[in-house]
Amino acid sequence: MYTICFVEDEIDLSNLIQTYLERSGYKVVTFTKGQDAINYIGNKVDLWILDIMLGDDVSGYDIIKAIRKQDEDVPVIFTSARDQDLDKILGLELGSDDYITKPYSSKELVLRVNKIIKRVYKDKNSDIISYDEYIIDKDRRTVNFENKEIKLTTLEFDLLLLFIENKNKCFSREEILNAVWGNDYFGTDRVVDDLVRRVRKKMPKLKLSSVYGYGYRLS
Repeated sequence: MYTICFVEDEIDLSNLIQTYLERSGYKVVTFTKGQDAINYIGNKVDLWILDIMLGDDVSGYDIIKAIRKQDEDVPVIFTSARDQDLDKILGLELGSDDYITKPYSSKELVLRVNKIIKRVYKDKNSDIISYDEYIIDKDRRTVNFENKEIKLTTLEFDLLLLFIENKNKCFSREEILNAVWGNDYFGTDRVVDDLVRRVRKKMPKLKLSSVYGYGYRLS
């Protein structure tokens, strides 16, 4: 799970963004004061989101300077109520990866976070798959939704992985049997329908549709 530090002195906005980020599978540490954020530097953080203008004497610029003294690579997103080219240029010069102007939508910020995380860490975490709001860890064989783990059986996870790795591909019941149960399974193919039903119940946001008379497809 990726850890994001969000530094924002507007408490309502901080709580809102924290909720959206946690629903997307991130661990979120929040600060309302710049000095508290600087004191946290050195802990494991995968991405920082910094408001430029804070309530104390420490600005987002001060924080990124302190971050870059210890870590030149961790991505940083600046937020600001001021839409000025000078702010954006200075932010880039100090090593930020993105800049978003207030007021911004929570979904837009999450999308930008997802994009940067995927770009920066894609080679380090190739076993992590995101689908809608589900975070699927192939190595640990876990599924998280809104920061909570969904308990899947071995067969349920194998079925999920088959569809997640082959989105938009239609599988017949026989193909699913061979892939999940193995070629030496001799029971009825109706076990496929029962397994799909169980996965759908546990993961209702999966767009797992039936193909009449044939099988199933994940879109």
